[in-house]
Amino acid sequence: MHNTYEKGRLLLINKPLNWTSFDVIKKLRNTLKIKKIGHAGTLDPLATGLLLIGTGKFTKKLSELQGLNKTYCGIMEIGKTTPSYDLETAFNGQAHWQHLVKEDFERVKNELTGTIQQIPPAYSAIKVDGERAYKKARDNREVKIDPRSIHIYDFTISTERIPEIDFEVTCSKGTYVRTLAHDFGEKLGVGAYLKKLTRTKVGDYDLDDALEIEEFIDQQHEDS
Repeated sequence: MHNTYEKGRLLLINKPLNWTSFDVIKKLRNTLKIKKIGHAGTLDPLATGLLLIGTGKFTKKLSELQGLNKTYCGIMEIGKTTPSYDLETAFNGQAHWQHLVKEDFERVKNELTGTIQQIPPAYSAIKVDGERAYKKARDNREVKIDPRSIHIYDFTISTERIPEIDFEVTCSKGTYVRTLAHDFGEKLGVGAYLKKLTRTKVGDYDLDDALEIEEFIDQQHEDS
């Protein structure tokens, strides 16, 4: 059974909350007893959803899959901010938002659709001067990251549960949805952070076709 994984397979896994993407790889590597395994596109520990896993020869295709557009759904909350732009760090700002009207949200959403410049979060794994940015941020050292050009293909929001905003976004490789939430709040003038995030699609691959990690492991035990 494991021989097929050694040769090369693509697995669709629903990453659990609070797991790193590497935690998933480590668990699968130990379960399948294989060395060559990797993923296409990291998900933050506080995000859930579709993780594409390649084994064996399929690991060579991962960089190609990494370049595919991705779709996410989630919740951002306006009027509060955190240094990490999500719930990894404590709140560091609060503002009144009650003066905002529907047109404000639509305007900002439109400003953040299309090709835009985005600065990745300081609390990210990007290397700055040979060191992970989040290490500098956690040590309260200055982190300077250059803006990058990304593309937001589709951005829909629902303001029915204000101050929480439900959203769905389809975006290019390299997009940080945490930054998108942060920038949304900045443009509104009240701040915002990412409260919840799930990746639902990578290219044509869909979360509906993914297995829970425990479900996958149980399958392997049944087949062995």
